[in-house]
Amino acid sequence: MIICTNKMEYPLRSQCQRVQKQVMVNSEKERMSLLFMKALVSRGSVDAVSQQMASHPQYLESFLRTQHYILHMDGPLPLPYRHYIAIMAAARHHCNYLVYLHSAQFLRVGGDPLWLQGLEAAPSRLRLLDHINKVLAHQPWLTACSHIQTLLKSGEQCWSLAELVQAVVILAHCHALCSFVFGCDTDSNCVPLSKSPNGTPPTFCPFDAANGNTNVPQSLATPSEHITRRRSLDSSRDVVCLKERIQKSQEEREKREERLVQTQTLHQTDMEEEEETICFTDPSCFITDPEFCYEEFAHREEDHFQVFRVQDYSWEDHGFSLVNRLYSDIGHLLDDRLRSVTTLPSFHNPDMKRAIWNYIHCVLGIRYDDYDYGEVNQLLERDLKLYIKAVACYPDATKTPVCPLSWAVLKTSERIHVNLLIMEARLQAELLYALRAITQYMIA
Repeated sequence: MIICTNKMEYPLRSQCQRVQKQVMVNSEKERMSLLFMKALVSRGSVDAVSQQMASHPQYLESFLRTQHYILHMDGPLPLPYRHYIAIMAAARHHCNYLVYLHSAQFLRVGGDPLWLQGLEAAPSRLRLLDHINKVLAHQPWLTACSHIQTLLKSGEQCWSLAELVQAVVILAHCHALCSFVFGCDTDSNCVPLSKSPNGTPPTFCPFDAANGNTNVPQSLATPSEHITRRRSLDSSRDVVCLKERIQKSQEEREKREERLVQTQTLHQTDMEEEEETICFTDPSCFITDPEFCYEEFAHREEDHFQVFRVQDYSWEDHGFSLVNRLYSDIGHLLDDRLRSVTTLPSFHNPDMKRAIWNYIHCVLGIRYDDYDYGEVNQLLERDLKLYIKAVACYPDATKTPVCPLSWAVLKTSERIHVNLLIMEARLQAELLYALRAITQYMIA
């Protein structure tokens, strides 16, 4: 007869558990290595945003998949339009990092360099988006059915409903991403990127890794000398080590490609230098009415300050189905992204994460009737509330944010988690306002 007690040790079981944990850790590292390697092969650098999000691979994968879909996959808007809209959105918050990044990608997909001289140089259809871009970025509660009507009934320059929905998604995505960029202080170390001399096609980019595309074109297997000079965004020590290993393993191939680089004509070199110079364009040239900014949302009786009640229009019951119907599959991608950030493991308890989310919606005019807002003051310290509100509502004023003293004991991944919550809560808020206005237009 064998007697088992709670004090008995099972070396084999313990060893198996340790192996299982190690396998999980290794798989996460391999997943991140794949994402980073794809980025390095594609454009010679791992963008700073991906580096910051790397501590949360599950979320990063969902984020990259969504971003790749709206910027590169099938959709009603041409690729240059998408990146130009992203430039307009980032410029509202003076986010140099995103303006430079999308300016380079705009040129890469064949955009007209003249458009980068400023908003006045862009087609009138794009200029029509300026007002809704301004409102969504700073005071989304002012988004109205009349704004939608103006865009959809502007004669020859009118937008289709499908085009407008994709444009709104890009605007909201980039506005929210500005909050993350400034919250993580990414913009302070911004270095402009220029067009790849190898003509990297838009069908292959870092975001392909999130879609399981592991077929790297042979011509892109090695970063060229021209791209290598633009690796200054890669400040992470791990990424530097990864680059060194990749570079070392491909030295012979790089030597062969040097001859090709040297045979580039003087005309091609001049074109690249011209494009690089254009990427330094001041973001303010894409902004009209620079005085328009965030104002304290107040619960007043006036009609134009009515509170947005989630019980009347929610993402789950209204927004998801509408956006998915007008822009195929984007609803599922956005929904997966929102769920990913709320299910990330964190030191925060569920009540605190909900308090952060609802507080952001509150300062943007959205209220939940079934939530006790007294919990916000109980769970969130004053310094943390000030930080959250600044990053969510006027991120361009937080280029060098001073983290609350209570954050000193937090790990980097935990701070990034808070910034991810801020970004996603803001994204959902802007989408709710825009989609509600589109719904009102459709039923009018």
